[in-house]
Amino acid sequence: MGMSASQARFLSLTARKNNVEFEGQQINQQRTTLSNESASYYSELCNMEVPTPPSIDDYTKVSYTFNDGAMTNTLISLLPDTTPEGKAANKYYVNYVEEWQDDYAIVPATSSLVQVNDPKEPTVFTIGSSQLRKIEGDLTDDEIDALSENDVNTKLANDPYAKELTLEQKKAMLKNEVYLLKMTQDKTADNGNFYIRYVKNTTTGNYEPYLYAESELTQGEKYNNKNLGSIPCYSLGSTRQTREVLHQEATIEKDSSGRYVAITIKLDDNNSRTYALTTTTTTDEEAYNDAMNQYNYKQHEYDHKIQEINSKLEIVQQQDKQLELKLKQLDTEENAISTEMEAVKKVISKNVETSFKTFNA
Repeated sequence: MGMSASQARFLSLTARKNNVEFEGQQINQQRTTLSNESASYYSELCNMEVPTPPSIDDYTKVSYTFNDGAMTNTLISLLPDTTPEGKAANKYYVNYVEEWQDDYAIVPATSSLVQVNDPKEPTVFTIGSSQLRKIEGDLTDDEIDALSENDVNTKLANDPYAKELTLEQKKAMLKNEVYLLKMTQDKTADNGNFYIRYVKNTTTGNYEPYLYAESELTQGEKYNNKNLGSIPCYSLGSTRQTREVLHQEATIEKDSSGRYVAITIKLDDNNSRTYALTTTTTTDEEAYNDAMNQYNYKQHEYDHKIQEINSKLEIVQQQDKQLELKLKQLDTEENAISTEMEAVKKVISKNVETSFKTFNA
């Protein structure tokens, strides 16, 4: 190989080597980018919050109750007396809820179709053939007792229930209506007038009162062909009543396991009463099931996200392996070029040496 050919070959090899090195640098840069991307995915995996299944204990409540006749009392808090004397006496301040069945309470009742005689000036209201009667709530017991029979009959005219009563029963009926009115006003927070009618209970044979608020009866915009429709009404019924009792001084008796078994409540300075405590454990199944459904949903999302990240990592790893293989090929090619370049350099060196000898001769 001549001098010029060797030099041309060396320049070509040098260019190829520079190109291979440049490709290697690009591959290393791509692998660095993939490495950062992979680290980001691993960081995301590490920072993911693993869903925790709900514990049934978190939705289980232990309550203590004691009975006082027909009244059931449920403890809602126990505050220990932290003074030395209170600790020595095992004294607490308790809050509890009293609950009882009130069989003579005002309760919402099913209304029948109400009609009005004149929608523009409503004064007479009927349900079927029965006319509603306004309760005279301003009458006192003494004023009712002083009414004549004629006055009483006038006030109770067209009332089928009153027709079966004696004069004294009619007066008692008027007095009772005054109390019914007050109870209904308290129940509905409506201090206006109320109308009443009595309906015979086919099971008991007794007449039961039904009360209608004048504020509802006189809502003219509801009228349609003199038909007011079904409006709210109230009657005597049975309902559960509750009342909260706060900061009662008491002492608590426990068994060997630490469970409360008895409570002594101080009624006044000279009297107290001891009650046996009943332990009830209840689980809010609905809330627990909701929490479990939420956990299952989060677990599904978590598993899906894990699979998604793992798939991305697998793609990154495959891309990195391909780049690694290509980089090895470039390394092999670069070694081959370097070897050939050394050989060409030796040829060039010999050519130079031979040329100098020729000129020296």
